[in-house]
Amino acid sequence: MRDIVFTRGSGWMPVVVREDGALRLTLGAGADANHEPRTFTFPIGEAHLAVIREDLARHLLLWSAVLPLCDAAGTRGRLDEDAAVALLDPVLLAPPADVDALFRRVPWERGRLVAHGADIGLLDRGRVVAAMRTATETSDGKRAQEDHAQHRRAERGTVLGPLDTALLRYTNQYLHGATIPRRTPGAVDPALLPQVMRVIATAEDACAGLRIGRDPRRGKHATDKRDWTRMETAVGTAVRRAHPGLADEAVRTVSFLLCSEAADLSRNTPMDDDGHPTRRTPLSFTDDKDTEKTWRPGNPLGATAEFWEFVAARAASDNEVFTIEDEKRGEGIQLHFYADSAARITTLREGRDGTDPEYRVEYTLIDGMSGYRSLVAAFVRGGCAGLGEHGPWIPDVSEFERARRRRDAERRGR
Repeated sequence: MRDIVFTRGSGWMPVVVREDGALRLTLGAGADANHEPRTFTFPIGEAHLAVIREDLARHLLLWSAVLPLCDAAGTRGRLDEDAAVALLDPVLLAPPADVDALFRRVPWERGRLVAHGADIGLLDRGRVVAAMRTATETSDGKRAQEDHAQHRRAERGTVLGPLDTALLRYTNQYLHGATIPRRTPGAVDPALLPQVMRVIATAEDACAGLRIGRDPRRGKHATDKRDWTRMETAVGTAVRRAHPGLADEAVRTVSFLLCSEAADLSRNTPMDDDGHPTRRTPLSFTDDKDTEKTWRPGNPLGATAEFWEFVAARAASDNEVFTIEDEKRGEGIQLHFYADSAARITTLREGRDGTDPEYRVEYTLIDGMSGYRSLVAAFVRGGCAGLGEHGPWIPDVSEFERARRRRDAERRGR
């Protein structure tokens, strides 16, 4: 039989219950293997109950000290009840100086105290009991998040000035640097907002005319890493030059914002189109798994766009060779994504009377996704005859392999 003896307004704070005549402290913490909340309990005495009932600060301090024991229990382990019971007298009944000394020796959950109103300056100085004079039953999770973010930066040796902090708040990156950035001017101190907007204007000017294209080799929604790096470098260089006092984290968050916005725009824009709706001959697309798709004049998507949609839907680590063929002209191109290379294939003689056709195959190196986009657009526009400027085209396989190895060695040496 379990009866609740004492509880506070917050549903998460430890509750005192009477179970089979004995007092126990019960609290929820962590989760099991199925991500369901775990509940832990351990015995307390009447003197402990009296302090918990009358002293919110001590109640919170006990909670903070017990939580690391709950974390240590993991998803299915048992709470170390002896260790939990051993905290009762030192946290609830000892003088403030002894409690402060205890918190310098044992692990404790700082975020819980900060969320419930602890004085952060006093916590930093090790005066945990005095810090809890401002404690409240209600919890402010954002306050704890901000304190955690400040401590992470302090551990890395990062010092933010007012403008740095304002930029991180503007991009919604102050609390969590891994979140998707967005513009939140309302989170910025109004006195600093004009300075923030000048930094953002510098970044926007630096990337004017740059774009981050899609990279169908990596799926339907992937974007070109090289384009991202190019824009990131342009923004970072310009912002550092115009605003040399900014911290690296502030510069990175501005670059991240502009690159993310450009990438989102690209994801929501149709794949590259060839811009030549008057093309009269069909094209066939194939992959390394013998899947084939035919584009015909009059299709809603242009040939270039439809080819890249085909690639985005089919490309994988074991499917990295794609071909576009114009059967009527007897020519095509083959893209080798695994090697950053391509081949153009021209039919010299059709097969007749059981003989095999004769082809001319020439190879070239490709410089990233932008190179592939240009090559495909040129082929759709003018066939193999329009690919001269996308070379050099090397007919000898051995010579081409030597060129590819040299290129790869140069990349590794950078």
